[in-house]
This record gives sequence, C-alpha cells and structure tokens, in this order.
Amino acid sequence: MTADDIIAAARDCIGTPFAHQGRVVGVGLDCAGVAVHAVRALGVDVLDVTGYGRTPNKGRLTAAMDAQPMIERLPDIADRSAGDILLMRFLGEPQHVGICTGSGIIHAYEAVGACCEHDICSKWAARIVRVYRVKGLS
Repeated sequence: MTADDIIAAARDCIGTPFAHQGRVVGVGLDCAGVAVHAVRALGVDVLDVTGYGRTPNKGRLTAAMDAQPMIERLPDIADRSAGDILLMRFLGEPQHVGICTGSGIIHAYEAVGACCEHDICSKWAARIVRVYRVKGLS
C-alpha cells in the first residue's frame, strides 16, 4: 500500500456530488466519505462515524480521527506528504478532512458542490490543524 494508491482511490471520487454524510462514489460524498472510501479501497478497516452535524462541534471530528486504529497523527503538520489525511478548520474547531496529494488536496467541498482536487494555496494551508498518516504505507 502506497501513497499513490490512496491518492488514486481518492481521485475515483472526483466529480461525485457533495452530500452530507454521503458514502457512495458517483452518488454522493462528504469530506469524511472521501477519506473513508480512499482508505477502504486499500482494504484498511475504518471506524466510520455517522450521525454528525454539518459543522462538527465539541471535538467530535478530532476525537473520531484520533480513535482511528489505522492512522497515526503526525507531531508536526509541516511533515505532511502525499497520501496523508488532513484535518482542517474554517472557523473555530476542526470540521473538514481531505487527502493530501503532495502539493494539493482532494476533498468533497460543499461550496463547490462536489468532490474536487486543487492546490494547497496559503489559504488552504492555514486551515490545516492536524495531519494523519495511514499506518503501513510504503
């Protein structure tokens, strides 16, 4: 399992319409759905948390990420690399995830209405608060 495998699985999601709590590629995904798909496509088990609001609060998203047995949090967000899962915030606490492609990100973004890929510009880089790596990447 490599970073390229995770990125390829995430790219399978591009163009899928945004749907809150969506988990079906080609039908509807949210940001968590993209991450869940990308990791499950590699045969890695994921604790898929559902029933969350549009703007996770009270640390629920962070707790869900930290509870995942198949990922580990990196101590420094500057160490992010291709294949990593990014935890981001727009306002307040973290509420969004995406897959790092190296210089870009793949995520289901409600403002765009679909899963998309774009560069990590300074605006997006400032939103990253934690970085997680799938265990066992080669």
